[in-house]
Amino acid sequence: MSRYALNDDDLLRPRIGRTSSLSSSSEKNCYETPELGELQRLLWTPIPCRGNVNEVWPNLYIGDLYIARDIEQLRRMGITHVVNAAAGRFHIDTGAKFYKDLPVDYYGVEADDDPKFDLSIYFHPVAKYIRAALNSSRGKVLVHCAMGISRSATLVLAFLMICENKTLVDALKTVREHRGVCPNSGFLSQLRDLDIRLTSERGRGRSGVLKP
Repeated sequence: MSRYALNDDDLLRPRIGRTSSLSSSSEKNCYETPELGELQRLLWTPIPCRGNVNEVWPNLYIGDLYIARDIEQLRRMGITHVVNAAAGRFHIDTGAKFYKDLPVDYYGVEADDDPKFDLSIYFHPVAKYIRAALNSSRGKVLVHCAMGISRSATLVLAFLMICENKTLVDALKTVREHRGVCPNSGFLSQLRDLDIRLTSERGRGRSGVLKP
């Protein structure tokens, strides 16, 4: 058995709603993207990571390097797609060959967990990839980095904002109900910029997945 074996509770599907908490049109119209300091205060409440992997949205998981390298656990979970947000030989060097014994599709993002790193260039491509994966037959997606806290969490938050029409605040609350994520200040600022843009676009009557 793996040293990092999951508890049975880790594999239970949480109660995750697909609708935004900003349910009424008046509430949506009143929404304004919080300042960076206010967003950071939302992350001050300590929340445990609750293990190596957590389902934060139906069939969408955030995890760390240990679950990413545990072939048997991935097989048990039925993961069909892996997004490595810390790809590259000096990070978590897995890749498609690493998963050759699994029916898994691999997507690598060579990102540094550095506030100066521009992760925003991957927001729309990864969101589209996750959406297509979840729409596929029995699609289950693992998005991971080293600790499953910053890089992977940022990409999942962007997906919820782009594809599920969530505000940044709602996306943070949704994910943090299930895993103690905490994007670094640079990533949080990039998510804030995305939130401002999406809010403006939706205010002009556009709907659905927004393109870059």
